Amino acid sequence: MKIYTKFGDSGETALYGGTRLGKDEPRIEAIGTVDELNAYIGYAQTLVSDADLSKLMARIQNHLFDVGADLATPATHTKASEFRIPANFTAEMEIAIDTLSAELPPLTNFILPGGCTAGAILHIARVVCRRSERCVVRLAREAEVNPEIIRSLNRLSDLLFILARAVNCRAQTPEPIWESQANS
Repeated sequence: MKIYTKFGDSGETALYGGTRLGKDEPRIEAIGTVDELNAYIGYAQTLVSDADLSKLMARIQNHLFDVGADLATPATHTKASEFRIPANFTAEMEIAIDTLSAELPPLTNFILPGGCTAGAILHIARVVCRRSERCVVRLAREAEVNPEIIRSLNRLSDLLFILARAVNCRAQTPEPIWESQANS
């Protein structure tokens, strides 16, 4: 099987079921941004040696594929309900946030994105997650979108923040502290 199809050469792509859209449409932008987020998490995972964190990142990546499938399946498709993400992963992320937060020192300052390489990449993933969320919110203003996607992305950005902190903590790498330059 060839990887290239040439169907996208005219600037369009297909949703599940064959509906064609321009590659610059808000739905395609949302799907692509979720894919970008998934790639950053995969990159960070290659740098993490803690089995529990690596397993969590793999779980997140699979969830993001489900989010992409949900976004790529029009509500009018006969199999649409099979591709809708459920609320259980959002609850699962909340448990992971609470569990990881318990091992971290309390925040007493704002921190800057950074730390060890994996921690810094997870901060990049966090901001890409926020952008994904904005793309989906924008799409939801003009088309039907599973509201669980928005909740899920919102919670995921929180989890990615905590994951970045946990990775830095376990690597014994200090988190960069924000020092305001406004009055310097």
